[in-house]
Amino acid sequence: MKASSPHRILNPHTLPPARGFSHAVVTSGGRTIYLGGQSGHRADGTLAGPGVVEQMNQACANVAEALLAAGGRPEHVVSVLIFVTDLMGYRAALQPIGEAWQKHFGKHYPAVSLFEVRSLYEPGALVELVCTAVVPSPT
Repeated sequence: MKASSPHRILNPHTLPPARGFSHAVVTSGGRTIYLGGQSGHRADGTLAGPGVVEQMNQACANVAEALLAAGGRPEHVVSVLIFVTDLMGYRAALQPIGEAWQKHFGKHYPAVSLFEVRSLYEPGALVELVCTAVVPSPT
């Protein structure tokens, strides 16, 4: 399934191949939504599991839910900052992490940056997503 986005995704052939992200996103204009960091916590405050895959799946679900509440959809995301506490563990789980991403975002890959950090605010949290979305203006 090809990704659908109202924004223009750019991956110049002069840069390394973009896999799981896009090099640049040119927005079509509209209303910008800035989402606070979304971790792998369920609505009751408990972590979705001890592993990065479970937490990534829940963090993606939380992003999708926050977007919906703000009038956006996953394809409106133009930028994602991923913070992880264990880069090697994240890399080792790329396939199931990718499956978790696609469950909530399909094959839409915005501009993405990945950062390894010493810790996150909540003890036990392994991943946090900070996203920006642009909901296009009605035509």
